Amino acid sequence: MPIDQTTQRKPIDHTPRVIVTRHLMPAVEQRMSELFDTKLNPDDVPFTREQLIAAMQEADVLVPTVTDRIDAEMIAQAGDQLKLIANFGAGIEHIDLEAAAKRKIIVTNTPGVFTDDTADIAMSGIIGVPRRIREGVGLVRSGQWTGWAPSGLLGRKLGGKVLGIIGMGRIGQAVAHRARAFGLEIAYTNRKRLPEAIERMLGARFVPDVDTLVAEADILTLHCPLTDDTRGMIDARRIALMKPGSSIINTARGELIDQEALIEALQSGHLGGAGLDVYPDEPNVDQRLLDIPNVMTLPHIGSATAEGREASGEKVIANIRFWMDGHRPPDQVLIGL
Repeated sequence: MPIDQTTQRKPIDHTPRVIVTRHLMPAVEQRMSELFDTKLNPDDVPFTREQLIAAMQEADVLVPTVTDRIDAEMIAQAGDQLKLIANFGAGIEHIDLEAAAKRKIIVTNTPGVFTDDTADIAMSGIIGVPRRIREGVGLVRSGQWTGWAPSGLLGRKLGGKVLGIIGMGRIGQAVAHRARAFGLEIAYTNRKRLPEAIERMLGARFVPDVDTLVAEADILTLHCPLTDDTRGMIDARRIALMKPGSSIINTARGELIDQEALIEALQSGHLGGAGLDVYPDEPNVDQRLLDIPNVMTLPHIGSATAEGREASGEKVIANIRFWMDGHRPPDQVLIGL
């Protein structure tokens, strides 16, 4: 049975206790402190599991981030007063939504505000890996560069190559829009095919299955959510289908890729490089990835712009205020509907 989270409520009759798990933009924290009974985390030390449970036993509203894993067992220990989990960020796979819904805890997120920022970082890998930017920077900074040479640090031309996009939501479309300007041929796969008008606008060609797409792509970029179906979707079998010398860009979730298979393919030379902004065990990055010359390793900065982070905070505030007033928050995540 679907769980109905749309029931109209009465406005709450007190200033809500809001606990924020990480340090946010100063303007956002100031606004929260003015509007709510807010407990901040100025030291920005991630909450432990025990601290998250304690926060859920105290707060009316919890404001977590993608690094805060909130499972069913934790939600079962939440206080009866916890009515809203106002997530800072678009991704919500770190929260057990079914468990929250059963406790009648509303979950909201902040979609759309990081679309361009994340697409820009993806493009840095799409451009930087084939052109061997990391290796070039390393040569200059180490003092090993001996000057221009006709055969020095040769990369791969972008124009005319196939960019395979897995996941054609907001970010995937923003990447396609940017990549088209570089002369890349856009091929994509998605749960649902885009309307023909959008395909024409983006110059994008639909491929019905992942296997076909990875085999066609010179550069593969991932922009899909992490689910049971997508976890480890780029595994050894699919990497083997990719063209020799092709590259993988991942700004979505580290768990989408079988990291052992990726490292093996990079070390063997089957893959020409990778651009990674996310990892399966953050903040730990496998040393073998750091040792491979043509792997761009970024510290999960896809959404790291002052403008985007402030806009996300403002969405959190808007969701809390709608909830306070007894209205459905604009970014409420609905389960089973």
